[in-house]
Amino acid sequence: MVGVGPEGRESVVARVSIVNFHGQVLLDAYVVPKEPVTDYRTKFSGVRPKDLRRENGARPLDEVIKNVDRIIKDRILVGHALDNDLQALLLKHPRSMTRDTAYYKPFRALNSGRTPSLKMLAEQFLGVAIQTGEHSSVP
Repeated sequence: MVGVGPEGRESVVARVSIVNFHGQVLLDAYVVPKEPVTDYRTKFSGVRPKDLRRENGARPLDEVIKNVDRIIKDRILVGHALDNDLQALLLKHPRSMTRDTAYYKPFRALNSGRTPSLKMLAEQFLGVAIQTGEHSSVP
């Protein structure tokens, strides 16, 4: 996500990445913003102005949404706080086909019943430090 509007407070989709169960990249697309970006959040997002230019391969949001919809159709979707991602992409996915680590009760119990951060889960269960600065959503 990058920021648009005054002080970049409103978030819009800048990059969409989907991997399968084996970690193979099914989709990795930068999105051409519909309005001027006022905060690229590069320190955290890794997104730079050049990444969001059509001439550099960035794609229109509606095209990316269609690709995501095609990829996740009839598949179990696994992720963290998926509601946020689906909302940003204007998509819905059946709850019965969704596995969201943000709502998994044993993980919530580790955080006094509150939603655990992905950063905490990755460190505790995978021994991997994430979100420590600029990063890429795919290997």
